Amino acid sequence: MHFEQNFEELSTERPTASRRDPEQVLHEVFGYETFRPLQGDIIREVVDGRDALVLMPTGGGKSLCYQVPALVRPGTAVVISPLIALMQDQVAALKELGVKAAFLNSTMDMEQARATEYALATGELDLLYCAPERLIQPRTIDLLHDASISLFAIDEAHCVSQWGHDFRSDYLQLSMLANEFPAVPRIALTATADERTRKEIAERLSLIEARHFVSGFDRPNIQYRIAPKTNANKQLLDFIKAEHDGECGIVYCMSRNKVDATARMLADKGYTALPYHAGLPSETRALHQERFLREDGVIIVATIAFGMGIDKPDVRFVAHLDLPKSLEAYYQETGRAGRDGKPSTAWMVYGLQDVIKLRQMLEASQGNDQFKRVERQKLDAMLGLCEVTRCRREVLLRYFGDTQDEPAAIAIPA
Repeated sequence: MHFEQNFEELSTERPTASRRDPEQVLHEVFGYETFRPLQGDIIREVVDGRDALVLMPTGGGKSLCYQVPALVRPGTAVVISPLIALMQDQVAALKELGVKAAFLNSTMDMEQARATEYALATGELDLLYCAPERLIQPRTIDLLHDASISLFAIDEAHCVSQWGHDFRSDYLQLSMLANEFPAVPRIALTATADERTRKEIAERLSLIEARHFVSGFDRPNIQYRIAPKTNANKQLLDFIKAEHDGECGIVYCMSRNKVDATARMLADKGYTALPYHAGLPSETRALHQERFLREDGVIIVATIAFGMGIDKPDVRFVAHLDLPKSLEAYYQETGRAGRDGKPSTAWMVYGLQDVIKLRQMLEASQGNDQFKRVERQKLDAMLGLCEVTRCRREVLLRYFGDTQDEPAAIAIPA
């Protein structure tokens, strides 16, 4: 009976007419009238069975680029996502829209996993979310071979890059999808990648022939402000009290100890401030993330362990109390502010000690000389953004090959 109940949950009805037309799916299922720039082109590329590499800023609508084709093409779309919390949130949101979606991850017991596998095998799913380490298991590959697969979507594709700030070794094995499922289109998506990283993503995921879609990086609703660090706690408190009192925000710190101390300091001043770092129990991290997503006015104080894929529209500020190690990390972290398009602030204080500490960490790392050389260049670029006297938005966009004067989005043939 429990098995049947799980299966029933996966069998939510939705309009059958939405199998054919992307615009109809966009309107009837997701409630939008028109595609954003590049979305329509990307979706048609995948619907027609071709591969795509998509670079679109946080809040730009990446998810629709594979969710719409998943409801147009016959079969089940498999979405590879690195974060359990993210896939669970997306599945819950899709079910509310009447989409037949499920996930396979380590939080499930055997009976739940088997119910989901049965739904996949019998063609009852539109989308299946799966962690990379689960996907590459021989059992999962066999299950996919026995099912009808419409497409593969590789989310957070920058995780494949060894030059990137979120490298995950399991992503390296995803290149086998091209050999195992040569007739199934693949779409790789990321919000953060310079030209070097885009090239590496294409090579490591066997997407050399794929068309590249690069959307403009500018987030005009975000104000970027950087100041020298004098008294970081007082500066942070003054900033929040003056501009974002009672509003939702994220504060990034370099160390776990600093996260804990900063969260306590803010809580002592009357703010709902919750710590998040890898040293906390997983149940505590999950609870704090859930409160941040569901409650108003919560401030998360975190290391970089927090944030990938966080889909909360009303984050009004992202503050850095320490220097990020690269512009890619800075852009991705600040991009979690203002996803609703309303005015938001990316605020940071930095000091010489930040630079010294990051350089010491780099030199002590296990990377080879080439890796360290690239990382030094990235750190220098990050420091350059802090010390520049002209418009920081212009410097940030130029780093990613964009300018404020160009059109908002361009399509680049592979």
